[in-house]
Amino acid sequence: MSGSMSGSMSGMNGAHVSRILDISQRVSAASGVFPGDTRFSLTKICTIAGGASCDVGTITTTLHIGTHADAPSHFVEGAPHIADVPLDAYLGPALVVERIGDGAITAADVRGFGLRRGERLLVRTRRAVDPAEFPAEFAHLSEDGAAAVAAAGAALFGIDTPSVDHQTSKTLAAHKALFAGGVAILENLDLTAPAPGRYELIALPLKIDGGDAAPVRAVLRPIS
Repeated sequence: MSGSMSGSMSGMNGAHVSRILDISQRVSAASGVFPGDTRFSLTKICTIAGGASCDVGTITTTLHIGTHADAPSHFVEGAPHIADVPLDAYLGPALVVERIGDGAITAADVRGFGLRRGERLLVRTRRAVDPAEFPAEFAHLSEDGAAAVAAAGAALFGIDTPSVDHQTSKTLAAHKALFAGGVAILENLDLTAPAPGRYELIALPLKIDGGDAAPVRAVLRPIS
């Protein structure tokens, strides 16, 4: 299930392999999307059960499905598409914090998180995440909150809701403030498993040419 934790394992040589936390939402035909956006579908072109040598599937979907990275081109005309963004922001030290509730995350909230320069800030706002639900209300960054994230020197901001801006926003001010500050964006995380604290984040977006977003398989590794 989404948010599940894999157990510790031993490699073939007996070496210990650190466990990881999957913080990605499962993608399926039931996945919630913004009203009017393209839902996910998977069609099997051929199947082993039907006599073919292999299963082959084709998908149709919005790029903003499940856990995904927004490209700057999503909200700024002429800005880089997802295939052209630097990958450094999506890999490295991360701070998971908890701020439960649907209200805006403000600059005062951000200043209280104890974020270190160069870290990735991941905010849990919900105790449980249902990938099939598109919430009527959800937490988001205020414009001053986004500016504070950028001023703190964050490499990336991630949240467990569909958008870093309010659902009805037409200006996408938080998106733009993060971009102006060089902060990458992850949305629709599942942060129900990890305890607040510091981890290593790995959440590389697909290299989709011209894409305004891309799904990611986001994981955290504990920092020992």
